[in-house]
Amino acid sequence: MARKVVGVGSVGTRCWVLLLLGRDDDDPLLLQAKEASESVLAAHTGGERHANQGRRVVTGQRLIQTTSDIFLGWTHVTGLDGKGRDFYVRQLWDWKGIARPETMGPELLSRFARLCGTCLARAHARSGDPIALAAYLGGSDRFDRALTEFAHAYADQNERDHEALTAACCSGRITAARV
Repeated sequence: MARKVVGVGSVGTRCWVLLLLGRDDDDPLLLQAKEASESVLAAHTGGERHANQGRRVVTGQRLIQTTSDIFLGWTHVTGLDGKGRDFYVRQLWDWKGIARPETMGPELLSRFARLCGTCLARAHARSGDPIALAAYLGGSDRFDRALTEFAHAYADQNERDHEALTAACCSGRITAARV
């Protein structure tokens, strides 16, 4: 077992990598046990409180993932300091690729945006009751039009924000650098 340094969103939480061996040294399994604290949204949603925050994370992952890790689970551990902490456990697959939109041309960026939107839509579609959602939305195109209107307004706001940023840079009010 070894402590793992976590990413920016998890600073201050504990994370462990566990090496387990099967029948011999050629049958390794790497698991990650990552501390799960209460969601930052919990205080604002008024929803039910979860007895185990690791279970909350696992439940969310199972809702949005097409296929979950067979080792995905949760536990509660009392540390050497006597404090109890919740963890979720998963197989360690540190094969993340990083998309670099700033290096993409317009066509590739457009494809990348569509791929991100498709993945997000599928994850959201898995997390709700399709019959209840369809009944709520009804048969008209009212929701489609509202969503399109919101997207256009959001894009317009992004353009205004970018213009304000550019003006602040040009006036010397702020300093910016391309990376």
